[in-house]
Amino acid sequence: MSLPAPIAHKIAASIEQHKETRVDDYAWLRDPNWQAVMKQPDQLRSDIRAYLEAENSYTEDYMQDTQALQEDLFTELKARIKSDESTVPTKDGDYFYYLRYEDAAEHPRLCRYRANDPDQTEECILDANALAADYDYFDMGGCEHSPDHRYLAYSIDTKGSEFYQLYILDLSSNTLLTETINNVQGDIVWAMDNQTLFYTTLDDHHRADKVFRHTLYSATSYDTLVYTEADKGFFVSLDRTESDNFILISAHDHNTSESHYIPADQPTVAPQCFQPRVEGIEYYPSDQAGHWLIMTNANGCENYKIMRCSFDQTQAEHWQDYYLPAKGSLLKNMFLYEHYLVRTERREGLPKITIQAVVDGELTADAYAIDFDEEAYELGVDGGSEFSSNLLRFSYTSMTTPTQIFDFDMLSRKRELRKEQEVPSGHDKDDFCTRRIFADNNGCQVPISLLYHHDTPLDGSAPLLLYAYGSYGSSMPASFSTTRLSLVKRGFIYAIAHIRGGMELGYDWYRQGKLMQKKNTFADFISASKHLVKESYAHADKITIHGGSAGGMLIGAVLNIEPTLYHSAIADVPFVDVLNTMSDDSLPLTPPEWPEWGNPIKDQAAYDYIKSYSPYENVSAQAYPHILVTAGLTDPRVTYWEPAKWVAKLRAYSSSDHTLLLKTHMDAGHAGASGRYDSLKEVALMYAFVLKMHGLTDLD
Repeated sequence: MSLPAPIAHKIAASIEQHKETRVDDYAWLRDPNWQAVMKQPDQLRSDIRAYLEAENSYTEDYMQDTQALQEDLFTELKARIKSDESTVPTKDGDYFYYLRYEDAAEHPRLCRYRANDPDQTEECILDANALAADYDYFDMGGCEHSPDHRYLAYSIDTKGSEFYQLYILDLSSNTLLTETINNVQGDIVWAMDNQTLFYTTLDDHHRADKVFRHTLYSATSYDTLVYTEADKGFFVSLDRTESDNFILISAHDHNTSESHYIPADQPTVAPQCFQPRVEGIEYYPSDQAGHWLIMTNANGCENYKIMRCSFDQTQAEHWQDYYLPAKGSLLKNMFLYEHYLVRTERREGLPKITIQAVVDGELTADAYAIDFDEEAYELGVDGGSEFSSNLLRFSYTSMTTPTQIFDFDMLSRKRELRKEQEVPSGHDKDDFCTRRIFADNNGCQVPISLLYHHDTPLDGSAPLLLYAYGSYGSSMPASFSTTRLSLVKRGFIYAIAHIRGGMELGYDWYRQGKLMQKKNTFADFISASKHLVKESYAHADKITIHGGSAGGMLIGAVLNIEPTLYHSAIADVPFVDVLNTMSDDSLPLTPPEWPEWGNPIKDQAAYDYIKSYSPYENVSAQAYPHILVTAGLTDPRVTYWEPAKWVAKLRAYSSSDHTLLLKTHMDAGHAGASGRYDSLKEVALMYAFVLKMHGLTDLD
């Protein structure tokens, strides 16, 4: 290695808040024109660009001796992906629709064939690979065909900033309509007249706050504003009920929601409020058999239930209980069919699919669950099946079992395997073990999912990678991943800690890891780490930890608390400048995030609490382990300057000579590189870093 580590200069910026002054030496890394940079990355201020590029050069130089390893990793990661992959066709009226990748293509083709065609003659209606050819970054947002199958509306993002452009294609002539709409969020919903579509737009702070109605071939030069969300702490999203009877406009933050509805066959009707928002109450309506069904946490049912009301009396006082989960079960979602109610629940951390027939609008008594055998697994329900169908499509996977797609006949109760994820380079699930263990944190039992090769010694001598997230109620699935096999086959144990802040063990598990109880998330992770050491799955000098986004905040926090417990860490687009970000309501996600983290602008207690754990604020003079940090220049979720500032401060304070690297993607956002293969290069870099830190770079 020849390049020295970049040292960011300090420019003291004083911040006055709650009668307290704090100094931020690296606030200059935030470009004052950051909104413009999101759309045009070349507008980044020159001194900031110079620093980020210096860090990139340093990372590249430091990792230069792993180039052959990275290429080897990329080759094996790519070899586990079927090059000409396709999805199972889904029936919608006169057509079956599916995605298909051509051999070695980065992006898919959207295809269809007629339902009455015995030869299944393929029609490609959109080639994303061709659309992406002229761009360094390309992401497909919403993609929806009109109910009569003539038009296709789709949106694309070519900067990584999540500002999408909406296009409409006439499939009967394969010509683009002249209507092109900028700065949309990506949600697209068609009305049943096949001429009207609804979409959401983003304001200057990247918040989805408006819904517009667009009519094809309209003589006017503007679209009709249908809904405006006045509360800057709420997001807006769109959907259409499974029955196709209603278009739904949802306004929501992390603990409150409100819905408005429009008859899908009367798109010019003004939206009607279903039930005015009440702080702390979430509700999600859909319709079946002439009634509204509402999944909600109303009336103190924190693990959610299903209620019912008539079409003309949607206010909460008219809601009646329809389905109440068993004690200890978390209702995750409901899927409505003409004659069935399908529920996904989670009990003791494991998912469950339950089916119940509906006759004359009433639930029958014979509810049943689909059974599975493995100790830890994950399920998913495809809600795209036709409303009148008896077929339920679901996916099954575990840490050893590649994803399987089943069609389940809800009438005969028979399942048909439609597709099993292929691993072209080969995968024998019997070569691997998966386990579910529990770590104790002062009486709280924290689940940990494990994956390892059956030849891996369980005596503490094997390196271990521990991953977690722990925010927003997101449950981390114990699912199959082709990428992590590259570590497991090299003798690593791969572990996922299902810590509080997620919702694996119910809503209370989430509540105990947010706001003024956020530190439970970090304590659970540290307890999981120590339990793995105690049970001889790993030794402290062999543990690498990994988290992304809010999970990256977790990594930053635990490194401040227990830096010597870990050998190395990866913080992927980490949300580490929590106090400054939550104190700036001009940033894209700040107001909607206050229910998750607290509002340090108005609340002294929230300010003090966030300040006590925010990774950036709590960097101190201590020996940090090896760390790799990633960022995206056009990232609207975790702005690039958060990881940049954190790395700059770590360089100034760390008392160890351990490796500290920052890799900023100069042409990408929160999700990193686009394309199914380009993204693997990022994984190869991360894994090469881990292997180098553990001294395992030998290609043999």
